Amino acid sequence: MKKTVFTGAATAIITPFYNNEVDYDAFARLIDWQIDEGIDALVVCGTTGEASTLTDEEHRAVMKFAVERVAGRVPVIAGTGSNDTAYAIELTRYACEIGADAVLLVTPYYNKATQKGLIASFTAVADASTKPVILYNVPSRTGCNILPATAAILAEHPNIVAIKEASGNISQIAELASLTQGKLDIYSGNDDQIVPILSLGGKGVISVLSNPMPKATAEICRRFFAGDVAGSAKLQLELLPLINALFCEVNPIPAKAAMAAMGYGENSVRLPLTVMEEAHEKQLLDLMRAQGLLDGGKQA
Repeated sequence: MKKTVFTGAATAIITPFYNNEVDYDAFARLIDWQIDEGIDALVVCGTTGEASTLTDEEHRAVMKFAVERVAGRVPVIAGTGSNDTAYAIELTRYACEIGADAVLLVTPYYNKATQKGLIASFTAVADASTKPVILYNVPSRTGCNILPATAAILAEHPNIVAIKEASGNISQIAELASLTQGKLDIYSGNDDQIVPILSLGGKGVISVLSNPMPKATAEICRRFFAGDVAGSAKLQLELLPLINALFCEVNPIPAKAAMAAMGYGENSVRLPLTVMEEAHEKQLLDLMRAQGLLDGGKQA
């Protein structure tokens, strides 16, 4: 029986910057605060962590720093996927060596792959990994979709234990759950679909919302697993305006603005991303104030 990496909410954590360099002081404080607020796991060097514009040296350093700072308090999942399978293998081996609890493999982007290519690529990385592998399906960003039948084949690999589903296609996710029959843990990759995916047997969420609201995001999952489905859905719907604001521009632009406002790094992203439009930022910060996150609020 495969072991579940985590149940509940994992934060796809930002990588704070200062003067366009990684701000490790802010990163340390953010990691500690996330854990204190009750988050169930942390995902580093993912989409929200701006892995695509980190240098190879930075990517490795951020993963290592996170593992050492967390020190076993919650699972650390390291983003090691690439459109170059050989590089993904190299990063995955490094993440395993430094003690990450699992790795997250995004589908190949730009060059993409056939379904046969996805099976071959993910299998090659999983063969090289000594830690559990979570697949990451986000076709809107990569142009490459893991079909349910493909996921079912990959679920037979002993190291491939889960999938982060950010396709947004509930029908596809239902078919995925049906075909894999519990052999692949399913995590929501979209904050507005946490409860629907939990209702299909999902194990939790890998979340952007939990950057500013770890406690509330984890609570959505805890209520559901405690049998309070109505309470779980109610909380998700209450947070929907903030969720939408966090995705009104491409992730992680709004997340960086939100966390900078809470004192975790500067409001800066690396090109080709640019900082949030002023009108959008005002709307986001107003919603955060309404949740008590700013101006001495309950979670800041």
